[in-house]
Amino acid sequence: MKEGNILSAIYTGKTKNLGVIGYPIHHSLSPVIQNTALQSMHLDYAYIAMPVRENELEAAVKGLKALNFTGFNITIPHKINIIKYLDEIDQSASLIGAVNTVLIKNDRLYGYNTDYEGFISAFQSVKFTLKRINTVVLGAGGAARAVIYGLLHAGVGSVHIAARNAEKAKKLANDFKELGNISSSDWNEKMFQEILPKTDLLVNTTPLGMDMYIDKMPPVDITMLPSNAFVYDIIYTPEKTKLLVEAEKYGYTVLNGEYMLAGQGAAALEKWSGCGKIDVDLMRIALHEALLKKL
Repeated sequence: MKEGNILSAIYTGKTKNLGVIGYPIHHSLSPVIQNTALQSMHLDYAYIAMPVRENELEAAVKGLKALNFTGFNITIPHKINIIKYLDEIDQSASLIGAVNTVLIKNDRLYGYNTDYEGFISAFQSVKFTLKRINTVVLGAGGAARAVIYGLLHAGVGSVHIAARNAEKAKKLANDFKELGNISSSDWNEKMFQEILPKTDLLVNTTPLGMDMYIDKMPPVDITMLPSNAFVYDIIYTPEKTKLLVEAEKYGYTVLNGEYMLAGQGAAALEKWSGCGKIDVDLMRIALHEALLKKL
């Protein structure tokens, strides 16, 4: 759907309101992908981006509830702090320790984490099977938590966390040890080098490859991966990080974070609208076109 069609939508007093809060938020492409999907489904909803500073979060949540919003997304820096203002939190969000989606229903606020759903849905789109495979997750931050939960929930054989901070990686592994076979190491350790040849899926959750780190990548010897390995970088801008460029150079199948962003948006929209299957491909295409316009 073209941007012009989005701007030509007619909103009425019956239009249901949705949005995303964070700070900064001007760069968010969630309004593009959500409004594209809403209009394609002929749903009378409007989705907007709302800047909310850290010290404004409580007031913003009360305001959105008072204004009868149907729901909203949460991004940096509120994904953890939002939890204290919710009435109920989904089990997956509780385990991940962060909420990115809130549903407001019957005067109550319900928190979810659809990041892991978006991450997993990408594999369905490219028909890659996760069952019983060996996986490596690079990084031990907040994004890694959603990815690790998603992998273990999907039934992978093992997850190894490799990060610059070995203690942080160890703690993260300990947080999820009840869900499956999980281990950790410093990514400069010999142990990590020995794991790479047995890795079916390598996932980067670090910021290395984007913004000020655009010429960097995690210290991984790509050539040590099996020839049929899959390399997934959850960064979506640039379209191909240095890690993905290197992986493609050696013939590996690669994927960036566009599917994850579109997928988490689709999962959120399902919860808000109560509709069945959302067209995630339409959302991803809208995202991709919006990113191209920014170049």
